[in-house]
Amino acid sequence: MSAPQNTAEVISLGCRLNIAESERIRALVASENVVVVNSCAVTMEAVRQTRQAIRKARKARPDARLLVTGCAADIERDQLAAMPEVDGLVPNTAKLDARAWNVPEPQQTPPPQHTRAFIAVQNGCDHACTFCVIPQGRGTSRSLTIPQVLREVESHLDQRALEVVLTGVDVTSWGHDLPGSPPLGELVRAVLRAFPNLQRLRMSSIDGAEVDPVLFDLIAHEPRVMPHLHLSLQHGADLILKRMKRRHSRADAVSLVERLRAHRPDLAIGADIIAGFPTEIDAHHADNLSIIADLPVVHGHIFPYSPRPNTPASRMPQLDKALIRARAAELRAAVAKARASWLASLVGSPQRVLAEADGTGYAENFARVALPEGTQRGAIVTVTPTASTEGLLV
Repeated sequence: MSAPQNTAEVISLGCRLNIAESERIRALVASENVVVVNSCAVTMEAVRQTRQAIRKARKARPDARLLVTGCAADIERDQLAAMPEVDGLVPNTAKLDARAWNVPEPQQTPPPQHTRAFIAVQNGCDHACTFCVIPQGRGTSRSLTIPQVLREVESHLDQRALEVVLTGVDVTSWGHDLPGSPPLGELVRAVLRAFPNLQRLRMSSIDGAEVDPVLFDLIAHEPRVMPHLHLSLQHGADLILKRMKRRHSRADAVSLVERLRAHRPDLAIGADIIAGFPTEIDAHHADNLSIIADLPVVHGHIFPYSPRPNTPASRMPQLDKALIRARAAELRAAVAKARASWLASLVGSPQRVLAEADGTGYAENFARVALPEGTQRGAIVTVTPTASTEGLLV
């Protein structure tokens, strides 16, 4: 549904970091007749969806100024600037600066559109994964200080947020650029100590290679840290992981999950997985499929590989597009099978669910749950599901 005419609207695509930034952009442009598309460029499909969102927004809001920011506004700048629907581009690095939007600083922050508070504690990336274009749109890694993060959390709690999600491009690298190079675990511990009234804390996709001892202990034992770990896994075959320039092996990922589950058996695993990476043979694809079952991955983001500009992987021997699509479909089917089995195991078990506006909500383990009619948005309710269907507890 589009926003009413003559009001600001922010359309967010891609990662949770974009969601967090979109809330701040919405506050900056709240008084303007403007539509902002906060774009994504992680894959060719993400760029296609960005173009589609731009065309749809222009059709719905013909009288509004239509501006584009986000990673695609930098990485696909010429392509997007040539679209007749677009009135202007705002560089990704400037999108949280009021001057970039030519608007006055807002006097009041509008209420958030999400029941969960997404807080961007880190931006950019210092790694050089061979498939990834995001550092071209986000730059090097930069971290908020602990006091800055605490102020952000406090502002969301003042607006009655019950769950905080710490997010970033490479959130586990938080602190590397700060004095003393504190690990992410120190930030998580500081948030929990500062806000004993914070009920739920969750993290976006993390790099298992950078899980420090404090963070491990909090995930394993702290009940306010949700039993849900989303790994930047990318692949299940060691040779492909090396060609991606990832810093973990298959065994590292399996070991991390096993060690955490030894303390917290209910831990639900999510993962980003790429299908059809250059040079991937049948055996590598089989490793990709089998790691889904081994962990198991019940929250899967499957990305068909697509070559991105100026990346080393784009110069490697490419797979046929039809083969990539077929392998992606197999991976999605494997995740769906693991998810269906997991959801079935939760039937009859009480779940504490944070209610969304659409009649569903998220349990602590990130299972999506259909809620009784009339459940108030933003409330945490305990329900006992009686069945599971189409990826949903009911």
